[in-house]
Amino acid sequence: MRIVVVGVPADGWAGLAEPARAEIAAADVLFGGRRQLDLVPLDVPKVTWPSPLLPALDGLLAEYAGRRICVLASGDPLLSGIGTTLVRRLGAENVRIVPAVSSVALARARMGWSAEETEVVSVVGRSVHRVSRALAPGARLLVLSSDGGTPAELASVLVARGFGESKLTVLEQLGAPTERRVDGVARGWSHPAGDPLNVVAVECAGPPLPLLPGLPDDAFEHDGQITKRDLRASALARLAPAAGELLWDVGAGAGSVGIEWSRAHPANRAIAIERNPERVARIQRNADRLGVPELRVVTGTAPDDLPDLPVPDAVFLGGGLAALGACLDALRPGGRLVAHAVTLESEQALVAAYQRYGGELVRVAVEHAAPLGGFTGWTPARTVTQWSFLK
Repeated sequence: MRIVVVGVPADGWAGLAEPARAEIAAADVLFGGRRQLDLVPLDVPKVTWPSPLLPALDGLLAEYAGRRICVLASGDPLLSGIGTTLVRRLGAENVRIVPAVSSVALARARMGWSAEETEVVSVVGRSVHRVSRALAPGARLLVLSSDGGTPAELASVLVARGFGESKLTVLEQLGAPTERRVDGVARGWSHPAGDPLNVVAVECAGPPLPLLPGLPDDAFEHDGQITKRDLRASALARLAPAAGELLWDVGAGAGSVGIEWSRAHPANRAIAIERNPERVARIQRNADRLGVPELRVVTGTAPDDLPDLPVPDAVFLGGGLAALGACLDALRPGGRLVAHAVTLESEQALVAAYQRYGGELVRVAVEHAAPLGGFTGWTPARTVTQWSFLK
């Protein structure tokens, strides 16, 4: 099955180039959202996408197999659009994309921002907390909104993260005759919800939060069960996150390792496995606050709840090592595992693994300067044994 996906600008038929119009006119059936379909003044059979779309998509395409199908999308179909879904489902060889000017390009033009200095964050059908990962002093963000309420939600998140002085510009119906602009500051944002088709430009003003591993421990809400900053940085250096990879954070505690793994790249994924319900809720709050709300939290124990999880590229075990064998078996070839031990018994398990499989075995001792009477002395933390392994 070969499908053509045509991007429709906000001004509809009038803004379409002739080749795009010809593709639409040649179709036996048009698929799209009601807004896009209403913009086409042709007598062609039109099918509105059902909701939810994904469960019905395969059956719908099969129903019209053998006909010339044209799918209508907004602007660039590969920018948080149906084009991406169809390419993933059918393969790039079966989907031809005819894009219009994207909302991102139009927004940058209105703001005078270059592509090189602008980061795009989509919250279409996703949590607005995703924006938190990109916050930095002076950063310029374009946020693709989910609906008319997104700007107010975004303003609340910015204030909560210490970026309340950030400037917000809501750009509605970009490219249409009804295009509209609303400006303001995150703190005290009081504008009512506007058009659901909008992009929010954010000029960030707030404190820095580094993307490199080793965030301060107080960046996380925790009850003491947290992989501390120096050990976390050491573990992540050996876990070596690469774009798009999946980490299992087993016995996640506060979720700090999985969260920092996810912050390393927007495409990174992590699954935190934690049996304590209070810590599970805490992990999700930490993930939201630090900009990786898609981090998946599994309430369960290892190894019992591991078999149904997708194959990991890396695994971190921060405490009990009962799942060590299962994690080694699950790890894909080329994957990395890092395990920490603080008791003699768990250290013996890591020594045995090192003797059997090789890898790297180190002991990490960290001391912090602290008052000692009228002087300053060293306060040692518990020494940790770390085993890292490349499968």
